[in-house]
Amino acid sequence: MKQFLVNSVGRLDMIIWILVVVFFCGSALIFNGNLNQSFIAAGGIVLVMILIALSVEVIIETLKDVKGIGTITGFITNGPELVCLIVGLVVGDVLFAASTPLGSNFINPILLLMAALVCGVFLKTLQTNWRYSLTCILLTAGLAISFFFIPAQFYAYWSLTGLIATLVLFFNRPLEKAIEKSMEEEVIAKWNIIPASIVLIVAGYFLDPVVSFASEQSQAPKGVIGFFVLATLTSWPEFKSCLALLNRKKYQAAILNITVSNITNIWLAIAGVATYFFITAF
Repeated sequence: MKQFLVNSVGRLDMIIWILVVVFFCGSALIFNGNLNQSFIAAGGIVLVMILIALSVEVIIETLKDVKGIGTITGFITNGPELVCLIVGLVVGDVLFAASTPLGSNFINPILLLMAALVCGVFLKTLQTNWRYSLTCILLTAGLAISFFFIPAQFYAYWSLTGLIATLVLFFNRPLEKAIEKSMEEEVIAKWNIIPASIVLIVAGYFLDPVVSFASEQSQAPKGVIGFFVLATLTSWPEFKSCLALLNRKKYQAAILNITVSNITNIWLAIAGVATYFFITAF
């Protein structure tokens, strides 16, 4: 297990961690921010990213011989979005609550392509059930963007349309094949998925507040923060899942990780809308 955890930290992870520290500390120097606090905050981001990376690796390694791993990871990596949705509902802001999962529907496909490029399997990934993948990504992204352009009185119609469309997509998703386990492979006990999933969800939730604190202390421009930080760091669970699956040549699983994640994001938004109107009705 110890050797597995060591092997889970790759060169790309270390490069990203260094870039995070350089980015926030460099910004603090350029824009007269607090260098010491920026360094501490960047270190906090790196720590959270390490926890996310190791959690994802443990989950995928635990389930590597299970049929449907892509679908399972698609659900699990949406844990942080679920927590953010609940936080938004607690403060009574349905638009804010839904914006976190819906916004991820635009980032997820980009992360899949980035992971495919890093793993050197770009064309192979694109060719794997491309009709379903493209249909699912475009439809879920379209549903996500349309939510922000409709009046609140039409949320119920949006929810019904989204539910029907995503249920059709989910139940018509390509099936994955289980891969036989080699006797020489290191075996990780199945129960490890429980603590790993908890760590992933908690770490994913704390990543955004830590990033916000680092942004405040470093005085980094909000436009740059929005592009570099929010598009990359807060979606680290999905990116790490795609990397881990593609490195294991599980192309279909990697794609389903993203498409199921997009479908789940629509379901989270629908659940958030329904919960909001239920609460306000009383």
